[in-house]
Amino acid sequence: MPESASRDTVLRRMNKVIVSTVDMEARKKMDMRPGDTVRVWQKIEESKGKFRLQAFEGLLLARKHGTEAGATFTVRRVSGGVGVEKIYPLYTPMIDKIEIIKRARVRRAKLYYIREKVAREARRQLRRSRMMTGENMPQEAEAVAAESETQAA
Repeated sequence: MPESASRDTVLRRMNKVIVSTVDMEARKKMDMRPGDTVRVWQKIEESKGKFRLQAFEGLLLARKHGTEAGATFTVRRVSGGVGVEKIYPLYTPMIDKIEIIKRARVRRAKLYYIREKVAREARRQLRRSRMMTGENMPQEAEAVAAESETQAA
């Protein structure tokens, strides 16, 4: 009798097979669009079997492949003056949740031009700033530097 009981529980479990831990319907209905600022909570494995959550907040540049199984989205953020982009699969179980922080109205489906735009702005700011060392130093700055050296001595 115990053998048949265990066989029944196995059959019951086989009827309800969980393929993924992700709520696929909720992710499919999520209204993420390029231009949105999103916060993606990603599970990162610390040690064997232990996970922690890490947030990655940035601008949603692109969504690819709609809502099919291989759908992905690209998030970009500037961290320490360097642009960092991550491409996430939409239905991966390693994403705990996705929060939409801010919406922006954009006219394009893919915002890849943001990469060049940010680089142009950085070059423009470098052109505006002056080097403040050695021979290129303005005379007023040299006077202030000399004065601070005499006060320090």
